[in-house]
Amino acid sequence: MEFGTIEREIYVEASPEIVFEVVSSPDHLKQWWPDDARYDPTPGSAGEIVFGDRDAGGAVVPFTVVDARPPRTFSFRWTHPADEVAAEGNSLLVTFDLTPSGGGTLLKMTETGFREMGWEVAVLEQQYQEHVTGWDFYLPRLAPYVATLQVRP
Repeated sequence: MEFGTIEREIYVEASPEIVFEVVSSPDHLKQWWPDDARYDPTPGSAGEIVFGDRDAGGAVVPFTVVDARPPRTFSFRWTHPADEVAAEGNSLLVTFDLTPSGGGTLLKMTETGFREMGWEVAVLEQQYQEHVTGWDFYLPRLAPYVATLQVRP
């Protein structure tokens, strides 16, 4: 295996504008991915996302917005040391590309930067597999969450 890039595509029955909000806004993000999210969805903004209970050993993960171009692209770097600025080599880059398709949106998620982290092979393989498992669990939750937004009056 290459352990370099994770790519996933899903179709969401909603406009790119709605899907962009769901992948970029902390309030929406925590409905389908982390348990908490604190950041401003503008380029350069640094914050964090939390998996589990912050006060009970949950994982607090640094998060920095790289690009936000509604309704087409949202990207961020994460997993960097909390005391360092996110950059290539100390963080992973996640990009959500949104393309109108039929009456909805084709969302392409790409996560890169694994090889650039400088991990030994066993750690690289473990981190890559953990992220594959994570995206395979969380990404399918996005479309059902979007569907709940559209039934509200």
